[in-house]
Amino acid sequence: MSTVKVAITLDKDLLKHLDRLVKNHLFENRSRAIQEAVSEKIARLERSRLSRECVKLDRRFEQSMAEEGMSAEAEEWPEY
Repeated sequence: MSTVKVAITLDKDLLKHLDRLVKNHLFENRSRAIQEAVSEKIARLERSRLSRECVKLDRRFEQSMAEEGMSAEAEEWPEY
């Protein structure tokens, strides 16, 4: 994994809490804690985006498309 240094600004209380987590060995260092936090947040946002997009789907249409595809494929399958 290629990494790049960035400067960030944190609330003093948040930084104290972060330092306690590092001191208690929950994270290797501040940088690692922030990397994991950002990564988890991005993953959560992506999952919620997928959920929002799925809500937009027409369930009946998707079901009919799936069934249509299944019946067409079943005709092509060799008989055992």
